[in-house]
Amino acid sequence: MSLAGLPQPFAAQLRAFITDPQAVVDVRRYFGIGLPPGGVPFTGSRFEHLAGGGDRPEVADRITAEDLIAVQTLSVTVPAPVALDILEGRLGARLSGLLQAIPRDIDMTDADVSVLADGSPADQAWHLLRDQPDVGWVIAGKLLARKRPRLLPVYDKVVRCALGRPRPSFWLALHAALRADDRALHRQLLELRQVAGVPETVSALRVCDVAVWMGHRAEDHACPR
Repeated sequence: MSLAGLPQPFAAQLRAFITDPQAVVDVRRYFGIGLPPGGVPFTGSRFEHLAGGGDRPEVADRITAEDLIAVQTLSVTVPAPVALDILEGRLGARLSGLLQAIPRDIDMTDADVSVLADGSPADQAWHLLRDQPDVGWVIAGKLLARKRPRLLPVYDKVVRCALGRPRPSFWLALHAALRADDRALHRQLLELRQVAGVPETVSALRVCDVAVWMGHRAEDHACPR
């Protein structure tokens, strides 16, 4: 899929957030870089790094209690019955089987589109989580982003308010945008990460999410629930 095949507002708005000089300030503020004494970073700055990360080899293919805590840093909570089923029940076993089929050491921009397409293991895992009682699409996406931070993006209501609901899906639209023009957008995200002083262990996708989330939030939009 080429950039020409995307709704232009999505690609254009995404690039506007990333290349805005304010993005450097926003990303640094989010991750607590250069804060004055007493300054506190956003809790989401610990999302990737809590307990060594959700994609470290020994836990990459199962959702752990640490992952459930990590998503709380992004202001969501997995309902207790679902959390117990993930940790001790059949749901966890089913998710583990799907995670084993989702690449771990690859950026979204380098992944084949089939990895993100409808019916892929990643898509199946997202639907399985989304359809659990009181989970929904936001929590499902954040859990999977914790397990595959380089491949699967955080996508919540603020980002949706900023960028809309691209078709055929946010994953596929973002994948196409990142690969377009010889992956120019991906390189801009890496540059933003470097200029802001964010560790390389924070994925390009997460830098993208933070830049959009902080930028749109600062504009004080009345985002729909």
